[in-house]
Amino acid sequence: MFQPFDYLYSLFSNDMGVDLGTANTLVYVKGRGVVLSEPSIVALNDETGAVLAVGEKAKEMVGRTPAKIRAVRPMRDGVIADFDVTEKMIRYFIDKVHNRRKFVSPRMVIGVPYGVTEVEKRAVRESAEHAGCREIHIIEEPLAAAIGAGMPVYEPAGNMVVDIGGGTTEVSVISMGGLVVARSVRVGGDEMDKSISRYLTDSYRLMVGERTSEEVKIEIGVAYPDEEYDSATYEIKGRDLTNGLPKTLTISGKEIREALTEPINSIVENVKATLEETPAELAADITDRGIVLTGGGARLKGIDRLLSENTSLPVTITEDPLTCVVRGSGEYLDQLKNSSNNLGLT
Repeated sequence: MFQPFDYLYSLFSNDMGVDLGTANTLVYVKGRGVVLSEPSIVALNDETGAVLAVGEKAKEMVGRTPAKIRAVRPMRDGVIADFDVTEKMIRYFIDKVHNRRKFVSPRMVIGVPYGVTEVEKRAVRESAEHAGCREIHIIEEPLAAAIGAGMPVYEPAGNMVVDIGGGTTEVSVISMGGLVVARSVRVGGDEMDKSISRYLTDSYRLMVGERTSEEVKIEIGVAYPDEEYDSATYEIKGRDLTNGLPKTLTISGKEIREALTEPINSIVENVKATLEETPAELAADITDRGIVLTGGGARLKGIDRLLSENTSLPVTITEDPLTCVVRGSGEYLDQLKNSSNNLGLT
């Protein structure tokens, strides 16, 4: 049935798919694709509570702010750690996507990690509502990632996707549009960064910030032994804990591979455990189809080779893995709209 208010809303809003990640927030708008990808960071003035910067500009402030200014990550392990700051961050991104228009009330699909509690889901929903969204749908990130990767998730067959995000890694087997077996381990890109930081502190007494650890991971991080990657080097600048003075250090890819051993092994073991719990018929399908990697962590060099060696299965990194969850969220919103139309719902 035609609803005049829904029609008026549609004139002033664009439906959005959102990947509200620990490290990055991405936004998909129908007809425009992925329109925003920025760090999930907010810079606040502690004295006034005012938001000074959000996203990329706020990330530039991490580790460089005076006492009264904080650069905050409101998401932790894929769920909301600071409700008020998350609301402000979502509002900022909505305004930015819609070119600062004031009368905006979009429909939104938000991805959440597998296994989050109803309380955590409600916190996500309420943050989006307070930020100005008129209709919010929640989708589990493994399903969104698989849809965004173009996997045939609605067929009666096994599809395995491993989504390596900033705060969590989601490992799941999907069939007929649902999660048959799934695990969520709170290990992802952020934990890899921390492992690099700990390694530099323990081995060289060198303290570095989280931005530097992330840069090292991106530039020379590797998960699988490889002569070319192992021999790569990178110059790191930090503070010498022995004398407190600035220090420059050149480190190799092999050392970073060793530093990443613990979080990488955790991901591998959870993939193997998920496979062990998979029903036989679906396991047979996965033997033929292999494993698909999505998420920013899938870009770590050699992660596909390591997983393939440990599971004896083909492993594929999907095209543009970072945007799979947000693209899948957007496609899911289209499916919801089409289903409603087919059923005569409003």
